[in-house]
Amino acid sequence: MRVLFVTAFVVIVDQITKVLVKGCVIPFLGLYHRGMVHGESIPLIGNTFNITFVENPGIAFGIDFGSQFKLIISIFTILASVGLFVYLYLNRSRILGVRLSLALILGGALGNLIDRIFYGVAYGYAPLFYGKVVDFFNFKMFNLFIFNKTMGSYVFNVADIAVTIGVILLLFAMNREKSEEPEMNPTLENYLAENKE
Repeated sequence: MRVLFVTAFVVIVDQITKVLVKGCVIPFLGLYHRGMVHGESIPLIGNTFNITFVENPGIAFGIDFGSQFKLIISIFTILASVGLFVYLYLNRSRILGVRLSLALILGGALGNLIDRIFYGVAYGYAPLFYGKVVDFFNFKMFNLFIFNKTMGSYVFNVADIAVTIGVILLLFAMNREKSEEPEMNPTLENYLAENKE
């Protein structure tokens, strides 16, 4: 289960980057970091890639079902994370690619779950389980306006990257694992030849 170090690494890097963007105050340590103003953007590569501070109140890609579903989404994410951990444990003997991909997905899920559960309370804007996910990597491919929403501009975080890489890696790893399995030849002739007296 050494791949859980990957999970821990994703969660730590995800949370550090989010706190750097959002800012924090820890009075008993004398720590004050201003962070960015909501909506503030720092260009990195022209107009294509920026650091832009936004908060996602819903799930992936900013889909928001309303505040009445936030608790359900948080509880579902907790159950999914526990299920993923158990699945990872049960599959601890599978090839490294499968285990690594599951560890990345788990790390990403936990990183965003921390935001949803604790950020509302920590930053004083919502009760427990009603926080918003901090996103900041802003990648713009094109601007297309559909139903008053801009498409082609994606804002995400380290946790989202980990989940995406984990899913892609899982597809490749499972395909590789399947190709490495010994071939079973279910023909009647082979069966009879092997079981001849």
